[in-house]
Amino acid sequence: MAAKSRVRKFLWHRAGVVARTAGQLTADRRLTPSFLIVGTQRGGTTSLYKALVQHPAYLPPRFRKGVHYFDMDYHRGHKWFMGHFPSRAKAERTAQATGMPAITGEASPYYMWHPLAPERIARDLPGVKLIVLLRDPVERAYSGHAHEYARGFETEKFEQAVALEPERMAGERAKMAADPSYHSHAVRHLAHLGRGEYVDQLLHLESLVGRERLHVVDSHDYFAKPEQVFSGVCGFLGIPDVPGIEHDQHNARPRMAMPDTLRSRLEDHFAPYDARLADWLGQTPSWRR
Repeated sequence: MAAKSRVRKFLWHRAGVVARTAGQLTADRRLTPSFLIVGTQRGGTTSLYKALVQHPAYLPPRFRKGVHYFDMDYHRGHKWFMGHFPSRAKAERTAQATGMPAITGEASPYYMWHPLAPERIARDLPGVKLIVLLRDPVERAYSGHAHEYARGFETEKFEQAVALEPERMAGERAKMAADPSYHSHAVRHLAHLGRGEYVDQLLHLESLVGRERLHVVDSHDYFAKPEQVFSGVCGFLGIPDVPGIEHDQHNARPRMAMPDTLRSRLEDHFAPYDARLADWLGQTPSWRR
């Protein structure tokens, strides 16, 4: 079984390489993404993406939800990026068949946190709309740690990892900003608290694309009232709301309960960020209600 799984992965990878190579050759005939889901990691991005895939007006990128061009593969060039998306001819056929404007976009939740990705997005995709999902930052940190620990990128238990974060992160974002070829393991895999300090990331995005091109989804509200929240996403994207979309929670990882003392300490850490976030949103986020 393991051998068959490796073969399937290899064949899938090769098919993706071939498709992207062919896509680059026809990049000028492909549909430009009108939106990106840019964050946050472990915030429900996969669940929202899988709901969007069911919408008849949405044409997803080929092979994966996240292209990761603006963070990890920017050196490959714009034609490589465009090669992931459907042709304009397919978009026209879809629009004719459905009576809806066809759109495409991708979901790479590292974009919001990556030091260089927001500027690249604003420069290369003028007019693009950005969707951000936000989750209780304490729960996001705990879930993010479990995700990275399971994959072997994190080696410390959660409480120790949080304690080590300032030391691990010291100077790393500045190095990335100064040298676009520098990939920081700490920034990508070990920023359990940093990723949840949402307000500064949102303010940065706003300064680049404007508030009107940002749509923030509270993931708790999405899972509590999926149809209502999804309708708002559709309105933001300029596509009609349609019935029959199934909403499920994907990629959840089981884990032990967090000790109350640690949770309280982390809630205190995030309190000033959450207060500023509430001011920016014009409402209190779900985890502070």
